[in-house]
Amino acid sequence: MSGAPANPGAQALAEAARAVAAVVRGRSADEALAGSGASSQRPAVRAIALGTLRWYLRLRPAVDALLSSPATLAREVHALLVAAAHQIEYSRDAPALVVNLAVDATRLLGQPRAAAVVNAVLRRFVRERGALLPGADSDPAVRTAHPAWLVAALAEAWPDHVGRILEANNAHPPMVLRLNTRRRAPAQYLSDLATTGLRGSLLEWISAGCGSAAVALERPVPVGSLPGFKEGWVSVQDAGAQLAPLLLEAQPGMRVLDACAAPGSKTSHLLEAAAGRLEVTAVDIDAGRLRRIAENLERLGLTARLVAGDVRHPGAFWDGRPYERILVDAPCSGTGVIRRHPDIKLLRRAEDVAAFARTQLEILRAAFGMLAPGGRLVYATCSVLPAENEAVATRFLEEQPQASPAPMPHGEDLAPGGITAGVGTQLLCGGAAGSDGFYYACLEKTTCGT
Repeated sequence: MSGAPANPGAQALAEAARAVAAVVRGRSADEALAGSGASSQRPAVRAIALGTLRWYLRLRPAVDALLSSPATLAREVHALLVAAAHQIEYSRDAPALVVNLAVDATRLLGQPRAAAVVNAVLRRFVRERGALLPGADSDPAVRTAHPAWLVAALAEAWPDHVGRILEANNAHPPMVLRLNTRRRAPAQYLSDLATTGLRGSLLEWISAGCGSAAVALERPVPVGSLPGFKEGWVSVQDAGAQLAPLLLEAQPGMRVLDACAAPGSKTSHLLEAAAGRLEVTAVDIDAGRLRRIAENLERLGLTARLVAGDVRHPGAFWDGRPYERILVDAPCSGTGVIRRHPDIKLLRRAEDVAAFARTQLEILRAAFGMLAPGGRLVYATCSVLPAENEAVATRFLEEQPQASPAPMPHGEDLAPGGITAGVGTQLLCGGAAGSDGFYYACLEKTTCGT
């Protein structure tokens, strides 16, 4: 009936379709989902959109096989078909209900004339998916919903692990907390969780030192429901990302540069590890993202100098005084965090890897120039591709006579399943640590060239 309120399920499906269409056009999922729908609808919209993006490269070929001319369909309607196919295949909703919601969502998208097409295509998908999907699954890239170039790159880099990586990329990521043990003891916090009906476990392999402990929750929850979140007891941070302070070894009183710092998790962790007794400069090229660092620091009761700037051009922010410790958390392909950001599958291209590697090397050169003699630099990425990791670190060491590898735990000594990779250690998503994929290398500046 005209003027009747729309079904909330149809609204969520329509908003998710808008977000998916925006990602297909090149926007990140975070940007596409920002402010989408009414606040009560946002969790559902996000779940549908991210689930659709996670399986988009498997579902789209099946949907397109049912369309006479996929390219002529409005982008948001095409995205709606894939989102509905995801709900039919991967959710517990009744297929008939999903079809009806999708037809209503078509109208909410301002495409009422497409309603008949959406209805027909989805009803065929319900009937024929038993044949459509297994047929498409003969291609490993389609079966695992990854771009073919990435499957090939992973198979070349990690032939013994590629299957586990692809499987882990499609799993829902755990919610891991970084607990400030100076404010709350681990045993106390686990009791706090239990009191509020939540369950967590201590990750023993990363829970020693640095004034923090890692707690894995049994299930994800809104951050506002975490005991002590507003008070600054805990932050949300993957276990693999919590290794940075351990490797940087920043001591109280040191000058520290956190390059490419947003959103600030590592900045705040460094300060927590030294009880705030560091002179930290956090630099990020995106001034807008610096606000997130400021918000994190305020919540945690920490302070740092925040600078909007390009680390490759130190003259714009550096006072010439060397830093004793530098963290380079370099921009990268993000291939180690696909399970958290499935839009990476659609946004990244094979040629992006070489472009990232060039930028990473430029940042590393500039940052090393600000490092004090005898100082330590940690180079980190959330990539699992060697071209962005050991290849960059190795090339830098070859061209910089004052740089040498610094002592660091390698392989299994750093984390369960850690792999010694060139001068650093690689963690793989799907590895024994249960973390996202990260690479770490430690470098130091000698007092003179060799």
